[in-house]
Amino acid sequence: MSWLSRPATETQITHGGRLWLYAVAALVMIFLVVPTLIVVPMSFSDSQYLEFPPRRWSLRWYANYAGSTEWVQATFTSLKAAFLTMLVATPLGTMAAYGLFASRLRWVRPVYVLLVTPIVVPVILVGIGVFYAYAKLKLVNTLLGIVLAHTMLAVPLVLLIVTSALKSYDMNQEMVARSLGASRPRAFFKVTLPQIRFAVATGAILSFLTSFDEVIVALFVSGGANSTLTRSMFNALRDQIDPTIAAISTIMIVVTTVLLALAQALGRQRQGS
Repeated sequence: MSWLSRPATETQITHGGRLWLYAVAALVMIFLVVPTLIVVPMSFSDSQYLEFPPRRWSLRWYANYAGSTEWVQATFTSLKAAFLTMLVATPLGTMAAYGLFASRLRWVRPVYVLLVTPIVVPVILVGIGVFYAYAKLKLVNTLLGIVLAHTMLAVPLVLLIVTSALKSYDMNQEMVARSLGASRPRAFFKVTLPQIRFAVATGAILSFLTSFDEVIVALFVSGGANSTLTRSMFNALRDQIDPTIAAISTIMIVVTTVLLALAQALGRQRQGS
């Protein structure tokens, strides 16, 4: 039996019958991935300007990035903001998911919709609203302001992921622990959390990436000594085309890819356990 005649799904649709779908998926992947991958060889060019393909190969722009105080400081700001966002958004999103899942009140659905609103509303509108609020609270260009803004964007992701995990979890297990004398927090940490830990870890990774890669809100609320890496890259592209940006973009692609692969691995481990 050839590969094309084998069933691709439980409905007995063959791979040959889905060949057109595979072709469309490949074209979409090429359209999305190739522009990103072009940046990688450009980062190893020795030219003063962005060029593809490079005529001469060099690590010049990586050295320029590592030797620039401005770029290194922006990188540390982004890493600190992403790490703190992960620490704040993960427990908040997990608690919200657990509270809404365990609650039997009628207003659970509206609250759930309200909590995921930040990922539905256009980010530019979120940035404008946050900027005007921060201007009154004097949080513009502060690390605290960046973390709070990014937490608002990251919490819905954690909420969605943990809620999905809880839907396949039997709450009776926690009820048994509570009937044996465990308090609700103890039952959660001893019984529930270990069974949804992969979803929580995935939410933490996506929270980190949400903050690390975010640019629009950062344009409004970060700056000065607390300018994020993405904001600094945007300003550099606006003022001059610096090939250092290609080197930084390549580093960000590697970091993002590794963390997303880790999140996928955690998801598979959860399904297999």
